[in-house]
Amino acid sequence: MSFENLGLAKELLQAVHELGYTEPTPIQQQAIPAILNGGDLLAAAETGSGKTAAFTLPIMQRLADKATKGPSVGRPPIRALILVPTRELAAQVEECIIDYGKYLKLESMVMIGGVSINPQIRRLRARVDILVSTPGRLLDHVGQKTINLSNVQTLVLDEADRMLDMGFIRDIKKIMALLPKKRQNLLFSATLPMEIKALAAELLDEPALIEVSKPNSPVALITHKVHPCDQETKRALLAHLIKQHNWNQVLVFTRTKHGANRLAEFLEKRGINALAIHGNKSQTNRTNTLAQFKEGALQVLVATDIAARGLDIIDLPHVVNYELPYVPEDYVHRIGRTGRAGKTGDAVSLVSAAEIKLLIAIEQLLRMPIESEVVTGFEPLYYPRVISKKNKSRKLNQRDNVSKPSAALFSSPAKDRFK
Repeated sequence: MSFENLGLAKELLQAVHELGYTEPTPIQQQAIPAILNGGDLLAAAETGSGKTAAFTLPIMQRLADKATKGPSVGRPPIRALILVPTRELAAQVEECIIDYGKYLKLESMVMIGGVSINPQIRRLRARVDILVSTPGRLLDHVGQKTINLSNVQTLVLDEADRMLDMGFIRDIKKIMALLPKKRQNLLFSATLPMEIKALAAELLDEPALIEVSKPNSPVALITHKVHPCDQETKRALLAHLIKQHNWNQVLVFTRTKHGANRLAEFLEKRGINALAIHGNKSQTNRTNTLAQFKEGALQVLVATDIAARGLDIIDLPHVVNYELPYVPEDYVHRIGRTGRAGKTGDAVSLVSAAEIKLLIAIEQLLRMPIESEVVTGFEPLYYPRVISKKNKSRKLNQRDNVSKPSAALFSSPAKDRFK
């Protein structure tokens, strides 16, 4: 199937082809016609599946059919509202709108926190057809009465599961109460937990349901690998891997902001160009750092999970879990930064003995074992002993102090390796 078969306007098709896209992804094949029909939609698609184009293209198509020709006068209403969980994702969604809509007479705006509100207020006095916003900053404008949402025709909740995880449910409901009751609602999520289904039941009216893959399934083109090590040697092991394999573009995830800063400083001292990005950084700093990384000027970007859903980097080859996430679904979101748009990628995790339960949970979620490889010179000094079926009486938390781990220990699934 080609984009021509989806009923898109020639202006959109021209922009899509100029960007090098010829065939729509599965989510685009199903979502674009459904959205063009005007009904509500609940879509589950894994990270990197092309879902941003799946909703921006048909939204622009529907708005362009009624777009005012020539220069706009006055203050035309906002007709499409796209809510996203993070500032980075907001900026990237608007980038897509600009790229796809270059031949259309539509105006878009991104509205995020962390920057001055005054330029946004001034921008709202001009024409804005499509508004991309984070919930908090949008409610700031509502409180100051600088925005009118009474003419919104289409509402999109992008990365809905992440917005729920980040505690935006109350903000979302406040915003929904300000919108016209008669509108099109589109809910996109990487996963469909019960909370998302409950929100969909409250928000959507007889929606079409699209699931292009099993929820939480790993991206097929990603190679997963675990390097067992001690917590104390993780930083040195990461530096070793980067230098040994000559990794030129690496996204590294830590659990904490402080940990991200310390790791970036450590890598810098080892001659590896690295910077950290997280919620405590100013929006200007985050934007500049991300731009350097996208352009290839920055070798290593160390990020917390707040950036996991907002980073869209073409051909990103390596994602490293310096620390495993506490929530196994976050592993899927993290590694989804690589292996996108048909490209291959590597997901590497540095795992200490204290993280074995987290690894087991991730393998259970993925429904597959993750290959383990001990790096010479970084063998863990302590690890849980494997319990054989013939010796079940041995304590499950027993550990041995050894100089060299058994290769067999790291050749089976975590639930068998670390009992």
